[in-house]
Amino acid sequence: MTTKNTSSTNPLPRVAPQRGMPERVRVYEVGPRDGLQAESVRVPTAVKTEFVRRLADAGLTTIEATSFVSPRWIPQLDDAHELLTAVGTLDGVRLPVLVPNDRGLDRALAAGAREIAVFASATESFAKNNLGRDVEGVLAMFEPVVRRARSADLPVRGYVSMCFGDPWEGDVDPRRVVSVARRLLDMGCTSLSLGDTIGTGTPGHVLELLDAVGGAGIASELIALHFHDTYGQALANVHAALTAGITEFDSSAGGIGGCPYAKSATGNLATEDLLWMLRGLGIPTGVDLAALADTSRWMAGHLGRPSPSRVVTALT
Repeated sequence: MTTKNTSSTNPLPRVAPQRGMPERVRVYEVGPRDGLQAESVRVPTAVKTEFVRRLADAGLTTIEATSFVSPRWIPQLDDAHELLTAVGTLDGVRLPVLVPNDRGLDRALAAGAREIAVFASATESFAKNNLGRDVEGVLAMFEPVVRRARSADLPVRGYVSMCFGDPWEGDVDPRRVVSVARRLLDMGCTSLSLGDTIGTGTPGHVLELLDAVGGAGIASELIALHFHDTYGQALANVHAALTAGITEFDSSAGGIGGCPYAKSATGNLATEDLLWMLRGLGIPTGVDLAALADTSRWMAGHLGRPSPSRVVTALT
């Protein structure tokens, strides 16, 4: 069954469901953390707080709020404690935060965090450039962090970056991704996000990686995918992953941010662009697209540049 939108003032895509797609998808919003950490403009804490609240008001139920890293590494997020305290508890909304080590976990717990994420790499070069140690050293650093968080009954998400390509090493063997993913799960992570950090993935590559992950006994329900739109492949990659049964995707409101440690990583997948496609496929998310686009335009004003999201631009 298809439905036709007849509004000329609030255009929406025609709903045309496709066989074999998930019944529902969770959008994991990373704009306040992964988005703002890569922006050159320093956003005041009060604005960040309102950003998180606006995202929640638009219907997003998982919003990665900030990162408890050293201000020397990510000065844009040096107000993590103040932000999380100011936001407080939002009914029905998860507010995970990124932590890099035991000290970061201490700070996150002191600020009231109830869910955390750790950030590993599938490649040696990125691990050394990002966290100053090799892949094994990064994983060893995270083991006590994950153990402590799980003992406090906190969910822990394990990010794996550079799952498709690396700016120093080129193509990444899926077996390397599987190895790191398996280690994160074995140490106690409750979910994984596999990242196309520099945006070189293509639909066939996505399916190849998911086949390798599934072949290692990792259930699709534990997997989220994090795409960058550097080469314009993000939505095509999401569609491929949907056909493989993936039901959680990372995205950033308005498409803000990239990766400060991989200069060729330009542009997170915009949440509005993701929502437009999912709506057209008839897959509900519970997010108000118009309200979210308004929020992204508002944030673009604080960043001093237009939103890179094509849907936000079109709705404007």
